[in-house]
Amino acid sequence: MTGVYTILLLIASNVFMTFAWYGHLKMKEFSWFASLPLIGVILFSWGIAFFEYCFQVPANRIGFQQNGGPFSLIQLKIIQEVITLTVFVVFSSFAFGEAVKWNHIVAFCFMVAAVYLVFLK
Repeated sequence: MTGVYTILLLIASNVFMTFAWYGHLKMKEFSWFASLPLIGVILFSWGIAFFEYCFQVPANRIGFQQNGGPFSLIQLKIIQEVITLTVFVVFSSFAFGEAVKWNHIVAFCFMVAAVYLVFLK
């Protein structure tokens, strides 16, 4: 179950990360947000990123083999990247109407292949 908890925490972390990194691009549609100076936007994003770390740090701690978890450091990072791209594609599709193209799908398949390869003994 530690692996499942790790992945769920990584998903939650990435939702916050995506909003911290890219949400401000959508938030500029609100007049109160659009009038913020750059430092205000940065502080707003940092506030969101705080919650990213509240999920990311425990995910890495409980998932890491040397802490009793099931994943090596490299496996954790590859899992993290696949989750990041998955969350980002969903976010960019819904929030910005970005189209998913064939080459995006192929690239994602390569990332899934990377996960497979990193778990080979």
